[in-house]
Amino acid sequence: MKKAVLTLLCVLAGFSATLFAQAGADAPKFKFTNGETHDFGKVKKGPVAEHTFEFVNVGKQPLIIIDVKPSCSCTNVDWDKKPVLPGQKGHITLGVKTSELTGVFNKGVYIQSNAFVPNGEKRYTIYLKGDAVEETGK
Repeated sequence: MKKAVLTLLCVLAGFSATLFAQAGADAPKFKFTNGETHDFGKVKKGPVAEHTFEFVNVGKQPLIIIDVKPSCSCTNVDWDKKPVLPGQKGHITLGVKTSELTGVFNKGVYIQSNAFVPNGEKRYTIYLKGDAVEETGK
């Protein structure tokens, strides 16, 4: 009896792993066109430094962004509110208020969505970095 129960549990565990792998394979997925980090380099302190991350949904289901939260209030966010269909492009625009920064910065921006996230993370993260200086070129 113990052998039968153990065998049944092993079969169920294998079946569950297969279903999970298939769900991950079919899930919506981000593929950022120019990477997951944007480096502004040296930027003049004062104006808003803006960058738009473009991505393609390389999954097999519509990708829905629920929320985009920057790691600090010095970053404005805007994103496509409609589902991004498989194979279609989407955008996340971020604006860093350089007037609130001094020197080197590296800001994480957290994307809450229905997309597959590698390494078991709960949310997808993209990054903005740069160096806010009083004058550019120095």
